[in-house]
Amino acid sequence: MKIALDVMGGDHAPQNPMGGVKLALESLPQLEKLFLVGVPEVIEREMQAQGIPAGPRLEIFPASQVVDMSDSGLDAVRKKKDSSISRAVDLVKEGTADAVVSAGHTGAAVTASLIKLRTLAHIERPAIASVMPSMTTPWLLIDAGANPDSLPEHLVQNALMGSAYARHVMGRSNPRVGLMSNGTEEEKGNSLCKETGKLLRTTPGINFIGNVEGHDLWDTPPDVVVCDGFTGNIILKTSEALAHALFGMIKEEIMSTTRTKIGGMLARPAFKRIHKKTSADESGGMPLLGLNGITIIAHGGASAYAMKNAIRMACDTISHQVNPHIEAALSQHLLIHAPA
Repeated sequence: MKIALDVMGGDHAPQNPMGGVKLALESLPQLEKLFLVGVPEVIEREMQAQGIPAGPRLEIFPASQVVDMSDSGLDAVRKKKDSSISRAVDLVKEGTADAVVSAGHTGAAVTASLIKLRTLAHIERPAIASVMPSMTTPWLLIDAGANPDSLPEHLVQNALMGSAYARHVMGRSNPRVGLMSNGTEEEKGNSLCKETGKLLRTTPGINFIGNVEGHDLWDTPPDVVVCDGFTGNIILKTSEALAHALFGMIKEEIMSTTRTKIGGMLARPAFKRIHKKTSADESGGMPLLGLNGITIIAHGGASAYAMKNAIRMACDTISHQVNPHIEAALSQHLLIHAPA
């Protein structure tokens, strides 16, 4: 497997992307080659600083520009044609790399991937899929931020793509799909939610269980939760911030007295297990589904460990042949809906 890594993307670039490279080389034997895309002298200096030796599994691919967070996604692609994210996506477009991984500007990554790779047939817009934790089993949130403004038809496509991912990557034999709303009743929700619900109830090939509320997500969630990118991104960021805040409050209370410090020491293994279940670093990145290629979007503040896992997710997405499975699901959907 050959992965193009946007070394210049992220809040802690190039240190953390290159730290992820070091860990990936040690733990991912299926990784045939990593294309390190960015300013060559910066990459070489970081390799030396972290003790990453040159070898046949690494190749530096030059890019002279870096996308700033203040850039719009479209301007980043049009005005910075030699940016690290654009050049990384080019490698996938040309077939040199099998996937691209970036922790940089999400809008630039989505726009560059959409313009250069295009969508799969019959997919109008790609969607970010994020694996989320719960009290029972992980679930898939789609769309987690690619499209703030969506039509009901786009959400139906999200349901089809999410079902294919849950079935073939997460191992769910008949994925249950829920629609994010402010109530489980059919009449609840805004106009987008109501119209999407009508379509999902009449769409063969989707195991639609109806609307889901916020508290359903953390107790007994469906396998796939469908929403627009605006709602999904709020859910994603609020969940991550809440988990961080809760651990901070728990730590503060534990350290407040000698008795609770002792109890905290005894409970430390349990806290570590919970942290592992809820940490975004464990998944590392989120696949942008619906493209004629593979793009993995990592968090801007991703650690070296998270970047390694984002590279692993790219390998998993390739090995599970997610795109062919999405195309098969779409073909079946269109066949069922074809006029007699």
